[in-house]
Amino acid sequence: MTQTITPHPDPSGSAPRAYRCPEDGTRAPVEAAAPWCCPVCQGPWDLDFAAGAVEAKSLAGRAGSLWRYAEALPLEGPPPITLGEGRTPLVPLTDTVSAKLDFLMPTLSFKDRGAVVLAELARRLGPERVIADSSGNAGTSVAAYMARAGLPTTVYVPESTSPKKVEQIGAHGARVERVPGDREATARAARAAAGTPGTFYASHVFNPYFLHGTKTYVYELWEDLGGRLPGSIVVPVGNGTLLLGAALATAELYAHGLIPERPALVAVQAEAVSPLARAFHAGADAPADAAAADTLAEGIAIPNPPRGRQILRAVRESGGTFLTVTENQLRTAQHDLAARGLYVESTGVACWAAASASPEVLGGGDAVVPLCGAGVKTGLG
Repeated sequence: MTQTITPHPDPSGSAPRAYRCPEDGTRAPVEAAAPWCCPVCQGPWDLDFAAGAVEAKSLAGRAGSLWRYAEALPLEGPPPITLGEGRTPLVPLTDTVSAKLDFLMPTLSFKDRGAVVLAELARRLGPERVIADSSGNAGTSVAAYMARAGLPTTVYVPESTSPKKVEQIGAHGARVERVPGDREATARAARAAAGTPGTFYASHVFNPYFLHGTKTYVYELWEDLGGRLPGSIVVPVGNGTLLLGAALATAELYAHGLIPERPALVAVQAEAVSPLARAFHAGADAPADAAAADTLAEGIAIPNPPRGRQILRAVRESGGTFLTVTENQLRTAQHDLAARGLYVESTGVACWAAASASPEVLGGGDAVVPLCGAGVKTGLG
């Protein structure tokens, strides 16, 4: 049964917004006291928001950050906490494959796209404290942007998280809670703390504002390619924040007639932890059972992604597929990129590893891979 809670005005002062559960239709207002997940099924929220059309001719002279796509964002900006995130370079790797250098973002990962939107929402809602959980990069981004917002923040990380990432989180002033066990144990610990009154759970998985930040990755591709998108957009998938953001953006651009067709989304997982790839190829609608395992791609080693059903639907609807990469392929891709002058962390090379190993999946068309995190975060594998 659908539960409806009357939405309050959006904190930005613009049109009303409401959280909506994609599985059972439950709704809740976007306000400080809103539950961080659907109270019926405990699943992640989507956002009731109709993006406006971003006309290419209107972009000249706008802010050189992701806030230039104002019509497509659910918060008015640019906010005072911006660090100039977005507008990362697009460089060729082969005749048909280009790389978007999102490791050049302010905290050295693509997660800044979502974190700045999430932090601006938190700033406007005014909580007493902020909680986040992460395998490293999202926690770093949240710590940095919440520091800009002036909000005390605690980030929960697995005890196995790279020391360099832990150091970076702490350097931004956040308190770090290292949790024994795997990524799932870390998430459970953070969610238990998130229920405390006055707490904003800055979840890059459960809060849809994060996805509306990551979707700007595709808007930038569209702008940089002269009003078109590549035939394939290859993205790494653990919790799926970049893939689902890409799905939002391609749907919006297509709905406004700004692209003639939606590109295929090619999702990449580490072979060691690949519940979505296994489910996709088995024709299943939900992630397959998977156990935590050591992998160089620690950032996408998610055994039970909360948005798993959404991710599988998005890939299928785009006509895309799932690929997996081995530890040796990850290691080879990281060294290959370094030899080309691009020092990328071991998770961030997954898409280049996949595109290099399986070029036939791209169908002979052009493709873009993201290089999501800087190599200084983990070192060479």
